[in-house]
Amino acid sequence: MSDLGRAAELIAGAGALLVCAGAGMGVDSGLPDFRGGEGFWRAYPPYARLGLRFEELADPRHFAADPELAWGFYGHRLDLYRRTAPHPGFGLLRSWGSRTPGGVRAFTSNVDGQFQRAGFGAVAEAHGSIHHLQCLDGCTDEIWAADTAEVEVDEDTMRARSPLPSCLRCGGLARPNILMFGDFSWQPARSEAQLTELTAWRRAHRDVVVVELGAGRAVPTVRRYAELASAATGALIRVNPREPEIRHGRGVSIAAGALETLTALDELLRQPAAVRGGLPEG
Repeated sequence: MSDLGRAAELIAGAGALLVCAGAGMGVDSGLPDFRGGEGFWRAYPPYARLGLRFEELADPRHFAADPELAWGFYGHRLDLYRRTAPHPGFGLLRSWGSRTPGGVRAFTSNVDGQFQRAGFGAVAEAHGSIHHLQCLDGCTDEIWAADTAEVEVDEDTMRARSPLPSCLRCGGLARPNILMFGDFSWQPARSEAQLTELTAWRRAHRDVVVVELGAGRAVPTVRRYAELASAATGALIRVNPREPEIRHGRGVSIAAGALETLTALDELLRQPAAVRGGLPEG
């Protein structure tokens, strides 16, 4: 049986479905992959001219030292994510989950809100969300929606123009509720509540099948969680065009993109079980 066939059989027999997604999941929606300087600079030429890498910009210190630079980066991303429609693979995952007794949940390191926009009701955002804000100075632990935040960005310099998002309580500068590099002031309460709910759901569904999509080794949060969630059964489907390997071979490894693989799997899942398994009917 092919790797796609094995993956389809796992999904067809799942008692519950857990989707674990990294940055590669958004590529098919047209979102840039920030991993690697060249890819980031192709998406944002002004930063190439300045020689600034993603890891350097995703630093909370900039909000205090140079808020226009910080909000130029995050404000542009906020607008991009608001305008981006999730690719059809999200809908396929939801449809598979609707056919399993335990339903479907998502765990992601992405901060783009694509799962919620695609209609997922339960999403654990391990690194927070760009669609939520917190006070830069920490006057409150409160986290609030960024629905009314509008950030005007100069496309030539990638610097934000005033007014910048402000704290609802003290009126000082607000920042995204995102876990950045070297970040000791991130407010984790919202993400922790999501993770607590996901943990309870996993305990109630020991027969979960994990579908991991676009999660690389550079930031291994998603890969580790997917391996942990599937450790007891080995029911892990890892989809990654560059780093598909699974430790100890416990699972199914598919070296391809997310949407391409999900579409191929859906075609298999629509076939009778005998055909899907490579056996003649009758």
